[in-house]
Amino acid sequence: MKRFKHILCVVEPGEASKAALARAVTLAENNQAKLSVVGVIERITAGIGLPDGGPISTELQNAMAQDYEEQLQPLLEAYRGRIPIQVQILKGVPFLEVIREVLRNGHDLVIKAPQTQDWMERLFGSDDMHLLRKCPCPVWLVKAEAPKAYRCILAAIDIGDGYPAIEVKTRQALSMKILEMSASLAVSEFSELHVVHAWDAAGESVMRGAFIRTPELQVMSYVEQVRRKHAHVVDTLLLELRGKLGAEAMDYLKPKVHLVKGLPRREIPILAGQLKADLVVMGTVARTGVPGFIMGNTAETILNQLECSVLAVKPPGFVTPVIDMEARN
Repeated sequence: MKRFKHILCVVEPGEASKAALARAVTLAENNQAKLSVVGVIERITAGIGLPDGGPISTELQNAMAQDYEEQLQPLLEAYRGRIPIQVQILKGVPFLEVIREVLRNGHDLVIKAPQTQDWMERLFGSDDMHLLRKCPCPVWLVKAEAPKAYRCILAAIDIGDGYPAIEVKTRQALSMKILEMSASLAVSEFSELHVVHAWDAAGESVMRGAFIRTPELQVMSYVEQVRRKHAHVVDTLLLELRGKLGAEAMDYLKPKVHLVKGLPRREIPILAGQLKADLVVMGTVARTGVPGFIMGNTAETILNQLECSVLAVKPPGFVTPVIDMEARN
C-alpha cells in the first residue's frame, strides 16, 4: 500500500530533527515517493534600516539562507546515497511558509519535529498548532526520542451521532481516512494496530439524578443500546476498511478495537499511555465547507496530553485559511 507521493520534511540544524528526517526518508523509500526538505529562516525587512528588497538586504538574506543550508548538510549527508532529496530554504513565518510550499507543490504529507516545550510544558508549540489547524495535508510530528520502528499505532476515530447529519457523514469519512492511513503504516512498520472510539450515553447522569430517578434497569438498558449503536458503526467502518485493503491484509493486521466509555479528551490519552503507543493517528478538524475552521477544544486537549508522536489528518474537502490570506494579499 503506497499512501504518499510527495513528502515534505521540515528540519532544523541539530539533533532535534534527526528522528523526523529518518522517518521521512524511510517512508519515502517504502512509498516510492519524492522527498523535499525545507528549512525556514526569518525574512529580513526594511525595519533594520535597509531598503526592503534592496541589493544589501537581498544579499544578506541570501547569505543567511546559504549558511542555514550548510548547517543542514550534516543531517542530510547520511541519506544522499539512498534517495534523491530536494533542499530549499524558505523565508518568513514558519507555519505560513510550510503551508504555502504544500499548496505550491502538492505535498501530501508534512513531517517535522515538535517545537521545544514552552513554559506551559505543552508538547507542541504555536507553529505546530497552526500547522495542525491549517495545513491542508496530514501533519506528522515526530518526537526526537521516537523509536526507529513503531511497535504500536493507535487510530483514534470519532463517529458520534450528536451532530448535524452532514457533519456525521464528514466525521465518518475522516474516520475512514484515519483507519486507512493507520493500517497502511502498521503494515509497513510491522506494528500492532489499535483502534479507539470513546463514546458516552447522553443524559445518563440525569436519568440517575434525584429529579427523574429512572429505574436502574432502564438506565442500563439505555446505556447498552447506545454502546451497541457505536459498536455497530465501528464494525461497519472496519468492514469497509476490509473491502479497501483486502481480506489478507486485514487478517494480518487483526486490529484491536477499544470501545471505551467516557470523554475522548480523557480516555484517548489514557489508552495511548497504557498501550505505550508510538504513534497516535487522529483528526484535528471535523468540519468542511468552513474555510479555516479550527480544531475544537477536544482535539487540542488530547494533543497536549499525548507523550508520543502524532499524525494529524484533515477531513475530505478541508480548505486551508491560508488560501484566503493569499487572496487578500
